[in-house]
Amino acid sequence: MASPQNLKYTKDHEWISLDGDIATVGITDFAQQELGDVVYVEADAVGKELSAGDTFGSIDSVKTVSNLFLPVAGTITELNAALENDPALINTDPYGEGWIVKMKVSNVADISGLMDAAAYDEMISA
Repeated sequence: MASPQNLKYTKDHEWISLDGDIATVGITDFAQQELGDVVYVEADAVGKELSAGDTFGSIDSVKTVSNLFLPVAGTITELNAALENDPALINTDPYGEGWIVKMKVSNVADISGLMDAAAYDEMISA
């Protein structure tokens, strides 16, 4: 499955979309397949200013617990409340209803340093 072209990606399998200086962050379809059925999402960083690469939460699945890493520096502004009752949204719709957090990006130019869909797809197929 090809990754959506309108997103940017990290080596840790997070995706990010940008609308002005507000970004939405989630995990990729590849990541959710590797994790298996997601049973719980923990992200309690609302209001915290974090650096790129900082852990902002974790995902518990039937296979493992995996940390979530922020793609770029900024402040978490919102958690996806729907995941509290239905964490499986990450499995069924990772690029839509399964988003994890929204954030105010510190420096929008930092997004350009992330992988585009072609580079991400090449990385996961290697």
